[in-house]
Amino acid sequence: MGIFPYEDIVNLPHPVSKTRKRMSMHDRAGQFAPFAALTGYDGQVREAGRLTQMKVELDETELAILNQQYQILSETKNPEVKVVYFVPDKYKEGGEYVTFEGIVKRVNGQTQTLEFTDKTSIPMADIFSMESACFALLK
Repeated sequence: MGIFPYEDIVNLPHPVSKTRKRMSMHDRAGQFAPFAALTGYDGQVREAGRLTQMKVELDETELAILNQQYQILSETKNPEVKVVYFVPDKYKEGGEYVTFEGIVKRVNGQTQTLEFTDKTSIPMADIFSMESACFALLK
């Protein structure tokens, strides 16, 4: 043995198998790719950690104010209104409050929805509050 370890094999040619084909670089790299034993687990953890809000139940006074506002909206031609309403979560209990601004097309008493000119429809049961210049008389 000389001064350097493995000096007897350093200059030998690379061994090549007579029975097997050489593996491509892509396939060789695949052997060292990370392995996810629990597919989808990360997504479930994120979903469980995602926060939702509970829907606030309005009292009689707040409901009376909303009813007056619906009446004013139904009597006013194309009023612009800002609505805060509750959107239930599709995957778990609760949801979130969303703000929408638009021009009211009509207050639909049959379907109990507020319909806008851009075809947005918001259920009245989910509306938390509304703001509009046409409500100035209520204050």
